[in-house]
Amino acid sequence: MVSSPKMDTVFGSLCRTLLIICLVFYFAFIYLSNQYPNCPASDFFSPFLKRAPLLASDTTDETETVGSPTNLSHLVFGLVGSEKAWHHRKAYIESWWRPNVTRGLLFLDNPPTPGLLPWSPASPSYRISDDLTKFLNKTDVTPQRIIHAIMEVYREDHENMRWLVMGDDDSILFLDNIVDVLAQYDHTKYYYFGGHSEFILSNYWFSFSQGFGGAGFILSYPLAKALAADMENCLRRYRHLNAADLTTMACIADIGVSLTALKGIHQIDLRGDISGFLSSHPKFPLLSLHHFDMVAPIFPSKDRAESTRHLMKAAAVDQSRMLQQTICYHRQSNWSFSISWGYSAHIYERIMPRSYLQYPIETFKTWGRSPRPPHYMFNTRSPSSDPCEAPHIFFYESINKTAENEILTSFARAWPRGLPACSSTGNHSADSVSRIQVYSPARKRFQMDRSECCDVVGVNESQADVRLRECAADEIIA
Repeated sequence: MVSSPKMDTVFGSLCRTLLIICLVFYFAFIYLSNQYPNCPASDFFSPFLKRAPLLASDTTDETETVGSPTNLSHLVFGLVGSEKAWHHRKAYIESWWRPNVTRGLLFLDNPPTPGLLPWSPASPSYRISDDLTKFLNKTDVTPQRIIHAIMEVYREDHENMRWLVMGDDDSILFLDNIVDVLAQYDHTKYYYFGGHSEFILSNYWFSFSQGFGGAGFILSYPLAKALAADMENCLRRYRHLNAADLTTMACIADIGVSLTALKGIHQIDLRGDISGFLSSHPKFPLLSLHHFDMVAPIFPSKDRAESTRHLMKAAAVDQSRMLQQTICYHRQSNWSFSISWGYSAHIYERIMPRSYLQYPIETFKTWGRSPRPPHYMFNTRSPSSDPCEAPHIFFYESINKTAENEILTSFARAWPRGLPACSSTGNHSADSVSRIQVYSPARKRFQMDRSECCDVVGVNESQADVRLRECAADEIIA
């Protein structure tokens, strides 16, 4: 059979049409695959697709898929301390360390003395820091020892590591929150997370570009690997520097990475009573607290170690709400309630907007001499003896789960306020209230774009009951 020119034209047009349709489907499939990488691939296309390789820096050290959720097993902790201080500082670390769960090591300057032996199973395993005196030809190598620990912990444990978390032996870390925050980032990229000092002059003296290491800083796997590989060269390069955090920042900057500051990492470069600071935490998950040796115990009638353990009892129930400030009102009495979950509660005998109550009361003092403001990296409000301005102060006492599947946190009055009632709002004194009970949902709160709201659901002579909830779409906290 001989084909006609007309049939050839029809057949050619059909082929071109089919080819165009196939190309359209092919490019549509490639586009959707890139947009939705977790969707299962069709077997039809599998022979034509290749799995995208990991970064060039990735090796068999990281065997899990990039897309699997980050969990605590992906974090390795490196803590740097001294044998002398560990005798009392171990209480801080043991309050949050999870034996046989948390990965990491403690690096001491000297072997443990008999007073620390046998070694507590509630503490991290320890190592003795490498001796750098000959390498650097210096007698005082304390700053370099702290930096070198990054390489030492990486050298010992980096299999399936995604993040390396470094801290001091008095760093109090909130592991669940750290995992939740890091899970939002790609661990195959280069990240250097840390926090600024609260004291503005500390940042000026050292660097606004460094993470203050006592509070802890976090390196992604590729950055930790690159920094470990360049450690000796970098220590030689910056042998003249005598500040560990500044040297660490310089070494990281030479790799091409800059600091990403996280508001939940707290150096606590403050002195004295920091309750005002802890009662108005930034709206960001609490990640760390440092310098507990340098401030007053954070709970009345408890020492520093007891205060740490007490705080971590609340953290064990719900870290997502730790220190998160929630504000609501009892309009009948013209009272404002400010709740710092897991730590404190305040009653003010006047309706005050959140825009004012979000500022910490300056109960603390500056880290060093500061002749004139600004002293801090945040705004504060001064303590007041005005009965309409001064709060009634309550501290976290106990925490339990209720039969209704809520968390009940009780706050007890710290001391009598010792002031008359606020006359301008009707003389409704809160002196008789000795306890505030706060009910919150028994589920983790992932939402951080907005604070929670609350309702004062009951007030009698001695107790006030408050229930936390999500704010309504158009709700104003004032």
